[in-house]
Amino acid sequence: MSTRRSPSLVDLFRAAPAKSSLLTIAPLALALGQLWNGYVNGVSPIVSVGFAVVMVAFSVVAMGHHAAEHRLRRLEAEP
Repeated sequence: MSTRRSPSLVDLFRAAPAKSSLLTIAPLALALGQLWNGYVNGVSPIVSVGFAVVMVAFSVVAMGHHAAEHRLRRLEAEP
């Protein structure tokens, strides 16, 4: 009987490095880039911080979905 633990980030990066990178690093880089862009160009912090919060939330939800897909694939592969 297998345990019901969720795969770690390391497991996800080993199984699908490109998809994991796109779902974690890319949104976080966009959030940081927008914060920097807003600071340099004098954009309202509400807009920049709001965008950053949405991108971080997207990354968290997308990685949760990716972890569920990975776990499902592992469960279906078990004999």
